Amino acid sequence: MAIVSIPFSLPHLNLRSVNRFSAMASARANGVATAGVKISEGEGSLPKVVLTSPHGSEAEIYLYGGCLTSWKVPGGKDLLFVRPDAVFNKKKPISGGLPHCFPQFGPGAIQQHGFARNMEWSVVDSENVEGDPVVTLELKDEPYSRAMWDFGFQALYKVILNAKSISTELKITNTDSKPFSFTTALHTYFSASVTGASVKGLKGCKTLNKEPDPTNPLEGQEERDVVTFPGFVDCVYLDAPAELYLDNGLGDVITIKNSNWTDAVLWNPHLQMEACYKDFVCVENAKIGKVDLQPSESWIATQQLSLG
Repeated sequence: MAIVSIPFSLPHLNLRSVNRFSAMASARANGVATAGVKISEGEGSLPKVVLTSPHGSEAEIYLYGGCLTSWKVPGGKDLLFVRPDAVFNKKKPISGGLPHCFPQFGPGAIQQHGFARNMEWSVVDSENVEGDPVVTLELKDEPYSRAMWDFGFQALYKVILNAKSISTELKITNTDSKPFSFTTALHTYFSASVTGASVKGLKGCKTLNKEPDPTNPLEGQEERDVVTFPGFVDCVYLDAPAELYLDNGLGDVITIKNSNWTDAVLWNPHLQMEACYKDFVCVENAKIGKVDLQPSESWIATQQLSLG
């Protein structure tokens, strides 16, 4: 694996710039010397990994939060959505794309949706498999995470870009000497016309509907073949199928396949986010029930988003 040498001749950098430069240099030195995989400077001068397929598809992943913010299929159409109020200054998680919720989904004992979406991930490997660019990011415990969740862990996040699909694999390993439990999700924002968007595949699932009262979800069962977004939607689907179909209302049908993400969440904030709610829907793969890991044990879940 090639190592990229970067000359250091920037005497006027402030601390923030030094940290940013170090993150980019570290990423380049840890395996980003592969066809179709490169590090560049993104919004707010934050480092991002750009994956480019010879078929014309492209993806962008910010190291801050390990957040996949863009997935463009051949022709340049971006199927993911980043909110217009998103900030790229590390003061809050990136709002949109495909953020991580770990080690907690939703509210709970620590901060909302955990800390993985507002920590710096690092590049540990990249490869090109039959023309498909692949990158693996890593997140480990550090004093910031330990202050709220006192466990040693390793999260590896592999992203594979194909012509009309993007696949991810999340592997959580307990590197501590004591067991721990966690919940997690991929909080995916899809570009959509909310009035025309719909999801198939959820009929028969047990539901926890947060629309009437977010603090006291209403239990039920999904009776609809096609689930739409007529207003505020915040609903958990337990034991969801491994394959769902999103019609984004913009002419695209996206197949969402997974393994080991046992649950699904549909969300649209409606008038709570008046500036942009009409332009996206969230269809999230999740693990609502706790995953228990003994020392040295791992949990792995995969997701594949594909067009058509």
